[in-house]
Amino acid sequence: MDDPALDRSQHIHALKGLERINSWSRTATILWRAISLIASERTFRPIRVLDIACGGGDLAIRLARIAKREGVEVEVHGCDISPTATAHASVVAQREGIARSQFFVYNVLEQPLPDGYDVITCTLFLHHLEDGQVIALLQDMSRAARYAVLADDLIRTRVGYWLAHLGCRVLSRSPVVHYDGPASVRGAYTVAEVEKLALQAGLSGTRFQKHWPERYLMSWKKAV
Repeated sequence: MDDPALDRSQHIHALKGLERINSWSRTATILWRAISLIASERTFRPIRVLDIACGGGDLAIRLARIAKREGVEVEVHGCDISPTATAHASVVAQREGIARSQFFVYNVLEQPLPDGYDVITCTLFLHHLEDGQVIALLQDMSRAARYAVLADDLIRTRVGYWLAHLGCRVLSRSPVVHYDGPASVRGAYTVAEVEKLALQAGLSGTRFQKHWPERYLMSWKKAV
């Protein structure tokens, strides 16, 4: 899915497969628990969330849907380097009546993150990056976020590799997903490695929560 030359129909097919995998992994529920805790600690509304490298926007849309159901005023935006992905996300958000979710094209590795967001999240993105890129990105996320940074990603383990290998084939017919899933686990970090990179980025006091299926949620709050 990182290949800019990827055919649009293949890209959309892969995004839909990733949406099913995220649903199976209950990633949005994990993220929402962290965001709702932040919301309970802050009196201002709405809580503005930016999901970077959002792909097809399924997590941002699901978070907005959960927030509406729970009666918490949260505004979730998403950005991605791919115009195909952001256009798909916008169509889905409009179809589902998520009026306040906006999606825009943005290269977070070359442009400083926009200000004005309370929480900045990324999911299944760090494993695509080199160490120096992770450090630079976490520094920028911590600078731009008014309150918190959340990063959810794969853990590099043998169990995780086989879960990705089997799960991607069961949940998606996309050959892109079949390749990307196991390859992503091979390229992923261990929790100890991410913790070290976060410290190098100046994020002290990060917390890590391991969850199904062989993933971690890193959370960091800005000192107030």
